[in-house]
Amino acid sequence: MPKKISKKEAKKQIEEFFLNIKDKTPKEVKKIKKLAMSFNFPLKEKRKTFCKKCLSPYKVKKIRIRNKIKSVECKDCGHVNRWRVKTS
Repeated sequence: MPKKISKKEAKKQIEEFFLNIKDKTPKEVKKIKKLAMSFNFPLKEKRKTFCKKCLSPYKVKKIRIRNKIKSVECKDCGHVNRWRVKTS
């Protein structure tokens, strides 16, 4: 049976994971994402560091900004993720 961890420990694990995400596998990203969801911890800006479809971290990415929309294309699967750019 897996050991129970506190919300503080889970938050610490998630923060440490995203410090060095470049050399992580999609399997590890899925595990951390599931941990964050189980503790109802929002990833906010961290979710923009990996592909929404294949969960692989962005290493080399194609970024375009048009009409206040940022488009990031995953080099692994070709999926395009889009986010609205906030203006001040």
